[in-house]
Amino acid sequence: MAGILDLLNSDLGKTIISGVAGSTGQDTNKTSSVLTMALPVLMKAMQRNSASSQGAEGLMGALNKHDGGILDNLGDLFKGGVNADVLQDGSKILGHVLGNKQQGVEQVIGQKSGMDAGAVGDILKTAAPILMGVLGKQSRQNNVSNSSDLGGLLGGLLGGSSAQKEQSFLEQILDADGDGSIVDDVAGMVLGGGSSQQKSGGLLGGLLGGIFGKK
Repeated sequence: MAGILDLLNSDLGKTIISGVAGSTGQDTNKTSSVLTMALPVLMKAMQRNSASSQGAEGLMGALNKHDGGILDNLGDLFKGGVNADVLQDGSKILGHVLGNKQQGVEQVIGQKSGMDAGAVGDILKTAAPILMGVLGKQSRQNNVSNSSDLGGLLGGLLGGSSAQKEQSFLEQILDADGDGSIVDDVAGMVLGGGSSQQKSGGLLGGLLGGIFGKK
């Protein structure tokens, strides 16, 4: 199964990135950077949430509503700007997936991508229903009907081909004993030494370790 980051590198992914950038008025490269960081984080959070029967039931219900049809009408979706119903749907999805940590995630991704948190939030609200459409379509193709199947689907999309390193990285994030301090993590990224990849890992690892906690 291809990974979620493989999707972003495909023709469909490039259409999504350019469409989201255009509809939110943001730079295409920065939008791509935001989505590359955010989508695996959202999916990993969904995977964690679906570990409980209540979480799995909620996600299955959401996927039943998102059948992938949105992917067949991206031209219409982005033409003249994304409509309010889609943005409202996206806002609800983010609220369910990230809960009260949504703002913190948006702030840190904004710092890493050079974009303010409000703009990151707009991008995620636009992209979240599209991500759910991708997951809904995949769940139908793979006959996903229970929490075990759901966990396998999310794991497969996170771990596919070029996303293998990101999968390992996300596991490290989720098992990190971070304090969740956004200010300290951002300061560490800006002031700390090492490669940009190391800075990225330290920044997101510290924040998201605090968000999702040790397991």
